[in-house]
Amino acid sequence: MHRLVALQLAPEVDERGPVDLLGEDDRRAARPCVIHQPLHRWQGSLGGAVVRHRQEVVLRVDDQYEHRWEVHFNSDRTGIRLVGPRPVWSREDGGDAGLHPSNIHDTPYSVGAVDFTGDVPILLGSDGPSLGGFVCPATVITAERWKLGQLRPGDTVRFVAVREEDAAAMRATRGRRARLPERSERDDGLLGRVPAGEHTPQVTYRRSGDDNLLVEYGPMVLDLGLRLRVHALAERLKAEGLDGVVDLTPGIRSLQIHVDPDRMAVRRLLEIVRSLEHELPAAHELAVPSRIVHLPLSWDDPATREATQRYMSGVRDDAPWCPWNIEFIRRVNGLESVEEVRRIVYDADYLVLGLGDVYLGAPVATPLDPRHRLVTTKYNPARTWTPENAVGIGGAYLCIYGMEGPGGYQFVGRTTQVWSRYRTDPPFESELPWLLRFFDRIRWHPVSAEELLEQRADLAAGRLPIEIEQGSFTLAEHIAFVEREAEGIASFRARQSAAFGAERAAWAAAGEFDPLPERDAAAAVPAAVSTLRPEGRSSRRRCRRASGASRLPRATWSRRGSGW
Repeated sequence: MHRLVALQLAPEVDERGPVDLLGEDDRRAARPCVIHQPLHRWQGSLGGAVVRHRQEVVLRVDDQYEHRWEVHFNSDRTGIRLVGPRPVWSREDGGDAGLHPSNIHDTPYSVGAVDFTGDVPILLGSDGPSLGGFVCPATVITAERWKLGQLRPGDTVRFVAVREEDAAAMRATRGRRARLPERSERDDGLLGRVPAGEHTPQVTYRRSGDDNLLVEYGPMVLDLGLRLRVHALAERLKAEGLDGVVDLTPGIRSLQIHVDPDRMAVRRLLEIVRSLEHELPAAHELAVPSRIVHLPLSWDDPATREATQRYMSGVRDDAPWCPWNIEFIRRVNGLESVEEVRRIVYDADYLVLGLGDVYLGAPVATPLDPRHRLVTTKYNPARTWTPENAVGIGGAYLCIYGMEGPGGYQFVGRTTQVWSRYRTDPPFESELPWLLRFFDRIRWHPVSAEELLEQRADLAAGRLPIEIEQGSFTLAEHIAFVEREAEGIASFRARQSAAFGAERAAWAAAGEFDPLPERDAAAAVPAAVSTLRPEGRSSRRRCRRASGASRLPRATWSRRGSGW
């Protein structure tokens, strides 16, 4: 799924060759990329190949490695937005993950990943999300990530593939000149696979940068049994206490293991993880703590309406989900009215499957009852602004945005804080700045927009009690429930599938999937926008941060969210 990419810098007027390389070995991120540095502007190339998720081809980028991508002015430390040709997709849609072919079931992200948010690639920075629901065909290698902090609007980037051994060699020469190979053999980032057993799913091991191993279970579907398998592996690795492991980030059906590659090689980690697989308990045997967390929800909150208007004014005004996300949710799910959307959201119990989706402990959750799983698509391209603690649905998943920033989920409302900057008193626990835990169940109750503002102020001051019920979740009980309600679930899914197909046909007829002419990002840069290239000591700090030199101790929360 991922390939290695390196960024190479070279003077535009001097053909002596690259000065530096930027890259990361990532099965999920495909190939290395190179950036060339001219006198006043940087240039680079995107090395391409067929990007694979599991066994299916999701995105073809072979014909795009020679293209130049321009840095858009809507870029910062969370991500560098690139403008260029529309990618060629190898499937029609993302299924339950979303209507656009870039949509996947939420998976962990690596720093430096090339994240296709719809048709727009974004180079994820050191302050980017821990996981999300978009395909990442390539990743910048660790030795070159510092260069992400030097890109500015109007610079150009071109990606070039690099081999695993080249990434290690470039890491060894960090801080000195390194020459990137002009061409490199391309692969699909696959490191190994274990076939499915009678009671165990297939396991796929992928590169996710030269400092991450991505472990994927089963087919690319929403299956709570696969998520429990991920949990079992994460708990086993935590118990091992391996030297060199920085953090663990679970996704819907995957686990990303982040390492310091100078202390723990990814290939060595692969051997260890494969040896542990047969020791994991069966998913149906697991019982996990599962609290019921009651949270307020301001339906169709004014802040989310403002975000939609900003998107229409500054990004695109002809999107199928505009001007009202909730009406789009109704239409794509075949519901009779927006009131039915409201009823489903308030009736559902949302099981938290991941944390750090977007930023700062933001949960990605799905309803336990399949009849409550409203399926949408994500914005294409993504929003540049989302209000703090907005609540949205993307694919079959709900997210609470932990902070202001970009986003792509369809808005339904807004809630109280899920991340505490300063307080450690209830409902936040000591040394844990995030509110929710894996396998918590979120249950909404309605409040007005005015009441929500008061409750947000009270929670920030430590005065708002949050009702939390202790409980547990077992897969066996959930399977029994689904079997009892099979007829009603099948009827709901049939209606939903028909509406989903009709929406996709309408998109095709309207030209939503047609190639667009390349745009000139540099011409769109407002005169008042400052460049992203910092000066002096702040520049060095950014370089160290982007390269991963400033690392958190293992067993602390991740800098990009709430990984293990």
